[in-house]
Amino acid sequence: MSKVAIVTGGTRGIGEAISVALRNMGCSVAANYAGNDAKAQAFTDATGIRAFKWDVGDHQACLDGCAQVADSLGPVDIVVNNAGITRDGVLAKMSFDDWNEVMRINLGGCFNMAKATFGGMRERGWGRIVNIGSVNGQAGQYGQVNYAAAKSGIHGFTKALAQEGAKSGVTVNAIAPGYIDTDMVAAVPAAVLDKIVAKIPVGRLGHAEEIARGVAFLCSDEAGFVTGSTLSINGGQHMY
Repeated sequence: MSKVAIVTGGTRGIGEAISVALRNMGCSVAANYAGNDAKAQAFTDATGIRAFKWDVGDHQACLDGCAQVADSLGPVDIVVNNAGITRDGVLAKMSFDDWNEVMRINLGGCFNMAKATFGGMRERGWGRIVNIGSVNGQAGQYGQVNYAAAKSGIHGFTKALAQEGAKSGVTVNAIAPGYIDTDMVAAVPAAVLDKIVAKIPVGRLGHAEEIARGVAFLCSDEAGFVTGSTLSINGGQHMY
């Protein structure tokens, strides 16, 4: 029987590539999304992957959404916490709402989704959680104290939860992408983006499919001895 996977933010950008990669490895995929109904429908029409709408920053919505997926596709075996937003600005100009919304969705979403699925994975003796962090959560970034803090928190969350799942066959890992050619990065002013690319040793932006291949490996049986790890896919931009 195929594994059931949920990809949050799974109908666009990196999430879309992850959803397709997991489908291609034989998973029954549920692609979560928050608001863009037209894009979600276009995604489903193009890929055949079902889209499920809920706000990952809403705890009860995650419980209900994961239950809906389980009723539709079966018990959830794989969760990829990819959903994220930005509300950039220097601290002096950042509102509490800008801070709180990024933390609520980017970091709180990981907690909410784990609460909804982790127990069942442990009971069944197999599970995969992959959390999408960021190079900016590792190295920091000017004007992103909220985003960098949330993504850094994801890396710590991953290491702690991995220790709780290890003996039950549940692995928890993170991927820290560098700058990827998505709509989010395309919104960066060209002059700023040129400076970013100049600091990437491979000399280009990454592709969403390159992140998806890393996720697919971490979700496979072959990655059963990998847990609590962060895989950095950033073209050499940040090495440590």
